[in-house]
Amino acid sequence: MNSSDAKGTSTDSRGSYLRHIRLEHLYAGVSGGVISTLVLHPLDLVKIRFQVHEGQSTVSRPQYRGVIHAMHSIVKNNGFWGLYQGVTPNIWGAGISWGFYFFLYNSMKTWMQDGDSKKNLGAGWHMFIASVAGFGTLTITNPIWVTKTRLCLQYENAGSQGKPLQNATQMYLGMSDALVKIYRMEGLRGLYKGFIPGVFGISHGAFQFVAYEELKTLYNQYRQQPIDSRLSSGEYIVFAALSKIFAATLTYPYQVVRSRLQDQHRHYNGVMDVVRQVVRKEGMRGMYKGFTAYMIHVMPNICIVFLLYEYMTTTFEEPSTTLKTQIEDVADTI
Repeated sequence: MNSSDAKGTSTDSRGSYLRHIRLEHLYAGVSGGVISTLVLHPLDLVKIRFQVHEGQSTVSRPQYRGVIHAMHSIVKNNGFWGLYQGVTPNIWGAGISWGFYFFLYNSMKTWMQDGDSKKNLGAGWHMFIASVAGFGTLTITNPIWVTKTRLCLQYENAGSQGKPLQNATQMYLGMSDALVKIYRMEGLRGLYKGFIPGVFGISHGAFQFVAYEELKTLYNQYRQQPIDSRLSSGEYIVFAALSKIFAATLTYPYQVVRSRLQDQHRHYNGVMDVVRQVVRKEGMRGMYKGFTAYMIHVMPNICIVFLLYEYMTTTFEEPSTTLKTQIEDVADTI
């Protein structure tokens, strides 16, 4: 193959990929992530506080007896808005994460289907696409998640059994302040704490998307319908919930490890150090701390995100026709 043939092949590949870019997936993902976060952030806050709690520890932390008690204590000591501590980076992180994840996932999926949405790629390809999309999204958003965790773990007015902590100070004044201080004090490495367990966590999104896609495919095949047939809102919710339960049960421990690595109150020497200390001091149950709060949070979260996503991609389909034509025109000129 001569250089002109190679150049032509590369050009065709780029042009083919650009033709399958659909920005409605980005819009829908951002919308779902932001709305679900605004509604459910208090449960996310409680989940993080449970994840880092070590029982008997040298670190002074609030003591909670359960999800309801935790929320009541936070409101009692910090007011209603105490439940929204760390919400700014959570909104940014959720919006960007879901937006880019859906965008990358569906762009690659449509490209591999060559525009034929009725083509079944199978679980293996869905797993690969979801993993690539997850890695790209994690690389972009990890600094935001570190910031969110740090802000959620500021215990300025929340002591044991509702009593104020002694000598508690507020290290960070907000998202921007946290990003700057973490970078100045800990460097780029500080902003990417928890990245390695986050990479393991990519499997969570991969398992979830594979389960979701396969459930929809099998259900449509059972109904003797094309695999891209639209479903009812209730059916989308059921499949989203089942896929989340499946993925969460398999991969939740990585979230405990990640939260503890990002916790400003403790220092660990890497992933294996966290795992060893948690298992030794708290048993395997320690690897599932906060799981109840997590499931209460993510079940409605994932249903909101996926339902909004399916609804908005349908809504944006017609407006995106013009955009798609413009992208194809650009692709033809490359």
